[in-house]
Amino acid sequence: MNEEDAEGYDPDDPGDADDRDVGEEEDDEGSEPEVTIDISGLSLYTHMGVTEAEREVGQRLLIDIRIDVGEADATITDRVEDTVNYAEVCELVALVAHARSYRTLERFCAAVIERMLERYEVNAVWVKAAKPEPPIALPVSEVSVEVWREG
Repeated sequence: MNEEDAEGYDPDDPGDADDRDVGEEEDDEGSEPEVTIDISGLSLYTHMGVTEAEREVGQRLLIDIRIDVGEADATITDRVEDTVNYAEVCELVALVAHARSYRTLERFCAAVIERMLERYEVNAVWVKAAKPEPPIALPVSEVSVEVWREG
């Protein structure tokens, strides 16, 4: 409570306390919990890269996904059918990764997001794809790209 609010508030006045409590209860009852699903470290072997050799040999990608589901009935029903099934999301990402050979991580992440938004009604999707052993001449532990889009 800030000073302005405190000046007009009398803790001994039941009207002040009742007004404040009623408003807070209405806010709690009127809002549903928001759901965010995070998938970290999905490991896929893919054939993507800038050079022909990189695409031919292939490499491992580590993929992180964040889905802003918003309100999900599963918070009440406890049914997987009432939310985004993260096992299906992983299968969808694998399908996108193996459907074709991408040159850039940017395009791959955007393709994953496009498929997610086609399949699920969600507020936003964020995808990070990392090459833990990038084929470059200098020592680098990881190269990654992040792409996000609102639904």
